[in-house]
Amino acid sequence: MTNLPLSTSRSMPIALLRARERVMGPIRNMLADVGITEQQWRVLRVLQEDGAMEPTRIADAACLLLPSLTRILQKLEEKELIARSPDANDRRKQIVSITEQGSAVIDANLATSVALMNQVRDRMGADRYDELLDLLGDLCAAEMEGEPD
Repeated sequence: MTNLPLSTSRSMPIALLRARERVMGPIRNMLADVGITEQQWRVLRVLQEDGAMEPTRIADAACLLLPSLTRILQKLEEKELIARSPDANDRRKQIVSITEQGSAVIDANLATSVALMNQVRDRMGADRYDELLDLLGDLCAAEMEGEPD
């Protein structure tokens, strides 16, 4: 194994960023028409899919840092797309849920989002697309060497 740096064309972080931009560009265009950000979309999708939950769980499921989520939740609440209420068991905690308006945003745009992902799947081929998702899942599940526990 060589210690020479790989070219950027074979750098995993750069390849992942390039792939993300390729996939997210059309999604961002769709969301711009809706008036929400991709981070807000992720939060709404998580809440619609998994139900009401604490912000810490939302941040984890939506791949967001908690300080960023705080601002995102404030914007979504201002738009009346989510609602926050105290946790019944621990009044210091809050539970976030999607509102009917939030669900309507997801419902009105989910078919477009799925169609955009189907275009990516068609370009790659179904088997390669599924394999890529599996490999990325494996990468996320694997304990990274040197990463703190």
